[in-house]
Amino acid sequence: MPKVDLFDMDGKKIGDIDLNDNIFGIEVKKEVLHSVVVNQLANKRQGTQSTKTKSEVRGGGSKPWRQKGTGRARHGSIRSAQWIKGGVVFAPKPRSYNYTLPKKVKRLALKSALSSKVLEKDIIVLDDISFDEIKTKNMYKVLKNLETEKNALVILPTVNKSKDDESKLKKSFVIRRSSNNIPGVKTLMVNTINVYDILKYNKLILTKESLSNIEEVYA
Repeated sequence: MPKVDLFDMDGKKIGDIDLNDNIFGIEVKKEVLHSVVVNQLANKRQGTQSTKTKSEVRGGGSKPWRQKGTGRARHGSIRSAQWIKGGVVFAPKPRSYNYTLPKKVKRLALKSALSSKVLEKDIIVLDDISFDEIKTKNMYKVLKNLETEKNALVILPTVNKSKDDESKLKKSFVIRRSSNNIPGVKTLMVNTINVYDILKYNKLILTKESLSNIEEVYA
C-alpha cells in the first residue's frame, strides 16, 4: 500500500497517510492515458472552421473564354480551385470532433494518472486548507511552503450546494478565488478531476478530505 507524507499549511510534515492500492498503486497504462488525453482534447475542439468551396465563391458565372481556338487551357469558371481567389477543394466545414470512450477506459486512465503521480513522488497531501478571507498571498504562501508555487493542481473536496452547509461552501469558494490569479496553479473539485489536468501539472495537491472523496468514488 503506497504511503505518502502528510503536511500542514506551513509545509511541515505532521505524519504519514496510506493511499488506496486500487487507485494509487496500479500499473500505469500509458496507451490508455494517451487515448483519454487525445479524446479530451478532441472534445474541446470547437470545429467552427469553414472555407468556401467553388460553388460558394462569389463570381465565376460565365465561362472566361471560349472552349477552343485561343491556345489556352480550357476553363469553365474563374472560381475553380486553380484560380486566384477560387474556391477550395474539399474545404473544411463546421463539424463536431466529439467522440466517447468506454467508462471503464476513462476510469482506468484516471487511476493510472494518479498512480503515476505517486510513482514520480509528485503528490502532496495536506491535512487541510482554510483561509479567513480571499487573498492571493494566502494561497501563494501555502504553495511556497510546499515548494509548488510555480506549477500545481489543487484538488478540493466536492461541494454539494443542496446538501453541504454554508461554511463548507464558503471555505471552498475562498480557496478557489484565492488561487485564481496565481500563474501555473489550478483548482478543481473531486467531481471535476480529469486525466489531462493531472498529467499537465507538475505537482498534485490533495487535502485529506478530497483524498477520502476520491477513494469513495473510485475504489
